[in-house]
Amino acid sequence: MAASKRATRKTARKPARKSTARSASTARRKRGAKTTTSKRWSQRVTRESDALDLKHGVFKQTSAKKIASSLKRSAEHSTRRKSGAYRSALSMLTFYINRAGRTLPKTERSRLERAKVELKHQFGRG
Repeated sequence: MAASKRATRKTARKPARKSTARSASTARRKRGAKTTTSKRWSQRVTRESDALDLKHGVFKQTSAKKIASSLKRSAEHSTRRKSGAYRSALSMLTFYINRAGRTLPKTERSRLERAKVELKHQFGRG
């Protein structure tokens, strides 16, 4: 008797609803431009930030000092930032590192982490 109860329980389970999730995402993709803007909001923030007008490719530069000096220049010249220049520059750098997540190569991550330290030195904070 116990074996037949187990068999009925296994067959009574509902299957996973992966097919409906897939069709919903496909439908969203077909709708067009609205999904691409909401999907890439972090890219838009980096490009059109209210806090800083960043130089194109600032985070791809080869030297941590160059990255830090570019961020410092952008932060000091910005009239739209809400907090201090150091805080704005550091938060933009941290934002970029966090949004890149696991896809950021170790060499680039270490360069950006060194840029944080360099930014601190350039602002005379340690």
